Amino acid sequence: MTAEQFLSLLVKGKPPAVSLFLGPDAYMRKLCKDGLVAAILPSAEDRESGWSRWDLAETSIAKVLDDASAMSLFAANRVIWVAGAEAAVPKGRAKADEDTSGLKEIEAYLGNPTPGTTIVFDCSRYDFDGDDKTRVENLRKFYSAVKTHVEFPRFTKESARSLALELAAERKLKIGPKELELLLEATGADAALIDQEIEKLSLYAKPGVAVTMDDLNVMVPNARAANIFALVAAIGKGDRIQSLDILDTLVREGEYLPLALNFLATQFRLALAAHEAKLKGSMQIQAHFTKSGIAMWKARAEQVEQTVNAFTIPKLKKAIGLVYEADQSLKDTRPDDRTVIEEFIWKVTPKN
Repeated sequence: MTAEQFLSLLVKGKPPAVSLFLGPDAYMRKLCKDGLVAAILPSAEDRESGWSRWDLAETSIAKVLDDASAMSLFAANRVIWVAGAEAAVPKGRAKADEDTSGLKEIEAYLGNPTPGTTIVFDCSRYDFDGDDKTRVENLRKFYSAVKTHVEFPRFTKESARSLALELAAERKLKIGPKELELLLEATGADAALIDQEIEKLSLYAKPGVAVTMDDLNVMVPNARAANIFALVAAIGKGDRIQSLDILDTLVREGEYLPLALNFLATQFRLALAAHEAKLKGSMQIQAHFTKSGIAMWKARAEQVEQTVNAFTIPKLKKAIGLVYEADQSLKDTRPDDRTVIEEFIWKVTPKN
């Protein structure tokens, strides 16, 4: 079931007794969560007495269902939110022994659910492809007695763009195509971040005046990093003209060019390491570097993935060597930093 279908059930006044929320997207999950609470607990008093939250990393399904089965003296209707649904899935020896105690308890509860009580088992940890695909299948199997599975996949770049335009229109925010692309890059096309940043921009921008690149650089985290990454992408394509145009943008924005070069160096090193580890896709990249103790978030992993796709190993090694030369030149007495970076771009990109 999609998030839209779940919201439709709420409009019809038919909230399921038990649901499984599955997937990483926070934006649509929040809409469904808020819609569920509004439908079942419409007033502040209802929410104070009727809302409960558990975490299966800290408790058992049996305790959650005991709570759900207990009739409340203070709330006619209840919403019980159960985070960490994946923690109940048997692992290792328990999985081999087919430990299904939690599943049986859910089946028993569904045979006679408490009137007016809605339970949501929530798992936002796993995605629907890559290494998480098997985990998702195991999760579905464990919660097979729950008939309502609501999926929250990540937004695609196109669906994120459509959402951004819709949210901008709702807030009467004018944003052009180039600014929109930078916003999508800076947020990693994450719907929840797009919503958050557009809200901030709508409060910051002057009424009736289009959002500028300067506005994005001031208000949106990673916007400058996105511009620097655009330079990486342009160099990766061997597009010398675009690379020089982006450098001009960075200079006009007052970017500290040694910092930009440092970003490039880090990006190239991470991409080389990903190449050598034979990592495929942003999820593997994120998991690999996180396990190694290197901070790696979704948007950063996607940037590294794109750099891996743009550069061969020999080209990456050459680029890293040229970064070192440029770094040494930045420490010498030169006319200005821009000259050094321009020279770097000329060396790292082929002739047009």
